[in-house]
Amino acid sequence: MEWLNDLFKRSPEMALFFSLAVGYYIGKLKFGKFQLGGVAGSLLVAVVVSQVGVKVDDGVKAVLFALFIYAVGFESGPQFFSSLGKRSLKEIVLAAVLAITGLATVIVMAKLCGLDKGLAAGVAAGGLTQSAIIGTAGDAIAKLGLSADETTRLQGNVAIGYAVTYVFGSFGAIIVCVNILPKFMGRSIRDDAIAAETAMQAGVAALGPDQQAAAPSLVGRIYELTADPKRTVAEIEYATPTTAITIERVKRAGKFIEVGPDLRLQKGDVVLVVGRREAVVASAPLMGRELYDVDGMELTMQKREIVLTNKSFDKKTVGQITVETAGGARHGIFVVNISRMGKDLPMKPDTVVQVGDLVSIFGAEQDVKRVSARIGEIIVQGTKTDFVYLGAGLVVGLLIGLVSVKLGDIPLTLGSGGGALLSGLLFGWYRAKRQTFGALPAGAVQLLKDLGLAGFVVVVGLSSGLQAVETIKQHGLTIFGVGVVVTIVPMIITMLFGRYVLRYDNVATFAGALSGSRSANPAFGEVLDKAENSMPTVPFAITYALANVFLTLLGPLIVALA
Repeated sequence: MEWLNDLFKRSPEMALFFSLAVGYYIGKLKFGKFQLGGVAGSLLVAVVVSQVGVKVDDGVKAVLFALFIYAVGFESGPQFFSSLGKRSLKEIVLAAVLAITGLATVIVMAKLCGLDKGLAAGVAAGGLTQSAIIGTAGDAIAKLGLSADETTRLQGNVAIGYAVTYVFGSFGAIIVCVNILPKFMGRSIRDDAIAAETAMQAGVAALGPDQQAAAPSLVGRIYELTADPKRTVAEIEYATPTTAITIERVKRAGKFIEVGPDLRLQKGDVVLVVGRREAVVASAPLMGRELYDVDGMELTMQKREIVLTNKSFDKKTVGQITVETAGGARHGIFVVNISRMGKDLPMKPDTVVQVGDLVSIFGAEQDVKRVSARIGEIIVQGTKTDFVYLGAGLVVGLLIGLVSVKLGDIPLTLGSGGGALLSGLLFGWYRAKRQTFGALPAGAVQLLKDLGLAGFVVVVGLSSGLQAVETIKQHGLTIFGVGVVVTIVPMIITMLFGRYVLRYDNVATFAGALSGSRSANPAFGEVLDKAENSMPTVPFAITYALANVFLTLLGPLIVALA
C-alpha cells in the first residue's frame, strides 16, 4: 500500500477523482430494487481510499460545497420567495420535531450506553451531520468548571464521537430520504416531482428533459385548395379572431407568389398553414386536400423568449392585448407561454401580465423580429456563464456566513453553507426579475450541483474515514452503533410525524424538507438527482436554514443533560 500512499500524497486530487469515478459506477449498480446512488457510492469509496493515508485540503471541501449550495439556491430562488408565508409552517414544525427527537435520542442512548458528555455531543454532531455542534458543545464543556485535563479529555471525546459517526450520518440520511421514504409513501420521487411541478404551474403539464407532447399545440399543414374559397388571405386567417391561423406560403401553377392580406386565394392553390392545432383542424374543411410534402413549402419557424418591458402592456389581461394587437400587429405570431418568476401563467383571457414577465413567442423569423421589438428584450439562451454575477453572489454569501450573533453565550451563524444558500436564493430571485444579465445556464447549474456535492462528500470521506475506522478499532462498535441509532431514529419519527400529522403527501417535497431538517446535504443531492427537477429545493431551503439554528443549539443542551 506504500506505493498508493506515495501516489496520492504526490497527487491528492487523483484520490478525489478516483473516488468520484468508482463511486458513481458503484452507485449505478442495483441490488434488487436498492440502489446506492452516486453520492453515497462516492462516500463509501472515499472511506476505503482514506485507509491508505491521503489528505485533501479542507479549502477544496469549502469551495466545492459553496458552489453546490449556491447553485441550489440560485435555481430555486423564484419559487422559494413565492412559497414563503403560512405555507411554510409545515417546514418550520418539521425542522423543530427533528431537532427535539434528535436531542431526546442522544440523551437516552448516552444514558443507556454510559457515554460521557463529550462522546454524547460528538455522536450528535456526527450522527446529525451538524459540525457546528462540536463548537457549541466544546464551549459549553469549557464552562463547566472542570479541571484542565478533564476539560481537554471531554473536548477530545467530542471529536472522537464525531469522527466515528459522521460517515454513517451522511449515508444513513441518504438511505432514509431516497430509499425508505419512497417505499413508505408507495410512490417514486420522480413521479411526485413531476406532479408537484405541474401543480405549481397551475395545471400546465410539466415535461421532463427530452420529452415533448405527442400532439403539439402549434402545427403546420400543407393543403391544396379543392374549391374556390372566394376569400382573401386576411379573411381566412381571421375568420375566428381568438383562434387565428397564418398562411405563410402560397404556390400557384407551380410558382410561388407573394403572400399579402389582400391576396385572393383560388382553386388549385397550394398553401402552407401554421397555427394552433384546434384552429388548423377547424380550417381543414375550408382548405381541401392535405398534402404530405411539396417542394419549396418548407419553412423554418423560431421560438424566442422575450422579457416584457413595454409598459403599455403592463397590468393588462391577455384578452385585452389580443384585441389591441389584432390584425397585422400580431400576424404570424403565436404566444406559446407566459411565465413569471419561473412559474407558468395560464393562457386565459383574464390572465393579467406585467412588466418583467417572460413571453415565449413562435413564428417566422421576420415576424418574430417585428413583434419582439414591440414587446421587450429578446433573451438569448446561450451557453456562457456570467461570472461577474456568479462571483459576486458567492462573495456575498460567504460574507453572510461570517456574520455571528450570540444567543446568550451561544454563537449562532449560518456558516458558509447557509450564507451561500441565502445568497443563491436572493441572486436567483433577482435574476428571474431581470433576465438580461446574470446568466447561469441550466447545464452549468447542474454541473455545479453534481460536482460540488459529490466532491464535497468525497473530501469528507477522505478526511474522516481513516480516523473513524481507527477509533472504532480502539473503542469498539458501541459509539458507531449509537451513531446509527441517532441518525436513523429521529428521521423515522419525523417522517411518521410529517406523514400522519403534517399530512405531507408528495414524496419529492417531503424528501426535500426531511433532508433539510437534518441538514443532510448528501441526502438532498440524491433527492435532487432522483427528482430531476428543482421541486424538492424550496422545502429544503426552509428546513435547512432552520436546522442550522436548531441543531447548533443542541450542543450546550446535550452537555447540560447527558
